[in-house]
Amino acid sequence: MFITQLHQSHSTQNPFLLHSHKAFIDGNSNGKGNGNASRTISMHHSFHKKAKYVGVRSMASNIKVVASTTDDEEASFVKAIITVKPTIGGLLSNLGIDRGLDDIKDLLGETLVLELVSTELDPKTGLEKDTIKGYAHRTKGEENGVVKYESSFEVPVDFGEIGAVYVENEHHNEMYLQDIILDGFSNGPVYVNCNSWVHSKYDNPQKRVFFSNKSYLPSQTPSGLCRLRETELEILRGNGQGERKSFERIYDYDVYNDIGNPDSSVDLKRPVLGGKEHPYPRRCRTGRPRSKTDPLSEERSSSVYVPRDECFAEVKQLTFSAKAVYSVIHALVPSLETAIIDADLGFPYFTAIDSLFNEGINLPPLKNQKTGFFSTLLPRLIKAINDAEDGLLRFETPETMERDKFFWFRDEEFARQTLAGLNPYSIKLVTEWPLKSQLDPKIYGPAESVITTELIEREIKGFMTVNEAIKNKKLFILDYHDLLLPYVSKVREIKGTTLYGSRTLFFLTPNGTLRPLAIELTRPPMDGKPQWKDVYLPTWDATGVWLWRLAKAHVLAHDSGYHQLVSHWLRTHCATEPYIIATNRQLSVMHPIYRLLHPHFRYTMEINALAREALINAGGIIESSFSPGKYSLEFSSVAYDKQWQFNLQALPADLISRGMAVEDPTAPHGLKLSIEDYPFANDGLLLWDAIKEWVSEYVNHYYPNPSLITSDQELQAWWNEIRTEGHADKKDEPWWPVLKTPKDLIEIITTIVWVVSGHHAAVNFGQYAYGAYFPNRPTIARTNMPTEEPSKEFWDNFLKKPEGALLQCFPSQIQATRIMAILDVLSNHSPDEEYLGEKIEPAWSEDQFIKGAFEKFSGRLKELEGTIDERNANRDLKNRSGAGVVPYELLKPFSPPGVTGKGVPYSISI
Repeated sequence: MFITQLHQSHSTQNPFLLHSHKAFIDGNSNGKGNGNASRTISMHHSFHKKAKYVGVRSMASNIKVVASTTDDEEASFVKAIITVKPTIGGLLSNLGIDRGLDDIKDLLGETLVLELVSTELDPKTGLEKDTIKGYAHRTKGEENGVVKYESSFEVPVDFGEIGAVYVENEHHNEMYLQDIILDGFSNGPVYVNCNSWVHSKYDNPQKRVFFSNKSYLPSQTPSGLCRLRETELEILRGNGQGERKSFERIYDYDVYNDIGNPDSSVDLKRPVLGGKEHPYPRRCRTGRPRSKTDPLSEERSSSVYVPRDECFAEVKQLTFSAKAVYSVIHALVPSLETAIIDADLGFPYFTAIDSLFNEGINLPPLKNQKTGFFSTLLPRLIKAINDAEDGLLRFETPETMERDKFFWFRDEEFARQTLAGLNPYSIKLVTEWPLKSQLDPKIYGPAESVITTELIEREIKGFMTVNEAIKNKKLFILDYHDLLLPYVSKVREIKGTTLYGSRTLFFLTPNGTLRPLAIELTRPPMDGKPQWKDVYLPTWDATGVWLWRLAKAHVLAHDSGYHQLVSHWLRTHCATEPYIIATNRQLSVMHPIYRLLHPHFRYTMEINALAREALINAGGIIESSFSPGKYSLEFSSVAYDKQWQFNLQALPADLISRGMAVEDPTAPHGLKLSIEDYPFANDGLLLWDAIKEWVSEYVNHYYPNPSLITSDQELQAWWNEIRTEGHADKKDEPWWPVLKTPKDLIEIITTIVWVVSGHHAAVNFGQYAYGAYFPNRPTIARTNMPTEEPSKEFWDNFLKKPEGALLQCFPSQIQATRIMAILDVLSNHSPDEEYLGEKIEPAWSEDQFIKGAFEKFSGRLKELEGTIDERNANRDLKNRSGAGVVPYELLKPFSPPGVTGKGVPYSISI
């Protein structure tokens, strides 16, 4: 009541005070500091001659504070403008009593409480200065997608620089704050970038704190902000107890014990990934109860917790792609399963596959969806909606098929895609001969390969011997033999699928292209039978040609599974989640490295949670449609154990480790490629260099000498936690980089940024182009090779109609269409996509040197666009151009929305 009376008696003195309250100093209302009670600034305040006013008006989704000095220069009038983004239904879109109460608070100007925090301590007490507190309220309704709030403050001249703002949300519902601008200071505005959900004080009485955009190393933190810096990190770490609530922002670690659903069915029980038996990166802890039937597993729930600021699903124009994925999983796939009654039914003819793009599939009403909404969300998929709300699902013809209907049939395209297709991460140089398995021969049979010197020299006769080919780096291999062989007997127990260990050998021709030489398929001893293996070659007789095509289908299924589970999921999505958790737990928002990394983590935890919910879960789309079946995630754990090393995630190190490059100081990028026309590597190294140059300038600006690296406690804790908590099962490995110098930090940050941008783009956004016409990349092989101990009937049927045998080997109709729909949305760029180097972060703009470095980085990426276009127009580069060949554009930095086969976002956003 006292404040209201004061407001009434003095409101005419301040032009900013429209439905606003008097300013008042708050004695560290967080309960710490000098302990003074909140007190209104009045005539009686010891260091002011006149009353100081603080009012707040709603005006924008940022908070802007405008200040002007009073006549006696004892205070500045500061105007704060706060920008709020409405949710999809509009601001306060919920109905009911809470909505009414919140509307009243808006009218009274009591929506948000702001407190300005000084960077300085009180020189008399050595404690934090009292905050300056005031209310903000809306100035007008929604405009240009935002709502603006406004507040005016009178800031004492000796208050010091504003370093942070406390925000308390008086509504009953959360609000999304975009930013705050405090304007009117003599040295210019203070910008506070928020981009965060602010919980209701009724959910959590703890106030939110937002720091200004100025970055500080821990040792350089202004004295008035030191305690706040540490307190905010403590809040984000949590205490590791209890089940997480949706409004919380707590980051913590857990193992992957929520993939299975043993309470639903014993068949859906899955092993825990993470730990000695199944090493794995860690995920974000949700704290859900343990399963009733399996105490090692976490109970499934309708939604998966992610820290609130990692999930933007309710904000307008955000997470279009995530919503599309969710809709395909929960609406389209169930409708497909209804339309295609027989889950084992294959395609009878190749024309039936073509009809998916020409005629489409009639769907029953889409489950849990209004088809009008669905057709808006997925216009590429749903081509016609009739009055009965039945949908016609007709797939867009992928560019590969548009250019060459028979592209998938050609051996040269099969080979080319190992260098310029969807999975350019598997091809390796052959350095030892003969080929030999490292698995125990007592369990898996003889280790020697049946790809012999004689066979290979017959294929490359006239060029060179095998030894000469190896010496001259002419032999390359796709080797899934040892990774898959231990799973063959287990996978073959699953109805409707089969598996082999495989090796595929290629020869580098004089014109720089790869030529397939041989495919070896192996079955280990099982069911009382000895090991079986056979080798298939490109031949000139009808039976041999069809056996070769069937062998290729098996290899492509192996490559598809490895691509999705290892190159894509494990090495990008899964390995990155610990980086995000550690960054939020150990690096303050004020830390320059936090601000460098933050845009690279956008949406990743949300999309990973969605994957655990409905893509990689037991019985989910991956398990039901890819070769390893229910062992899919366990298989990725084996790959993590045997293959994943942080230091090899850097592109140059990856290429060297596969024998695809050697260090050469005289060569571009310091590397000489084993295959000169390797489109992924050529474009990737240009992108890598641009990223590294940007990161180098950024890091060296904040860390001019090594002592700042070693003394940065937050930075050291961050790197230690990534190794010992996030990747705990690898914590004792000797290959982890040390962090002692700026050079060390540059390599670490460049590696992380490459993984979430270039690496992910290269293996994700071409999925529809290369996988939509599934004969090019079948995700599963359902039948054994006709030569593996066939019955007379099986062999006779193969000879009579080999096309039928190939179609039967391919995925079933439901498997194929389910994957096609998912690949469409996974390959899609949302309208709000943020591309690498396209838009500067607000905090980067605060420093003129960093701003200049970013502009240089952005310019290099624009140059890369032109370079890639020039390369694709070069007829001499046969692995990226030619008749019917889709140009290699996956690492072109920028893209319009949609399925474009290009564009490198900052983060793993889909």
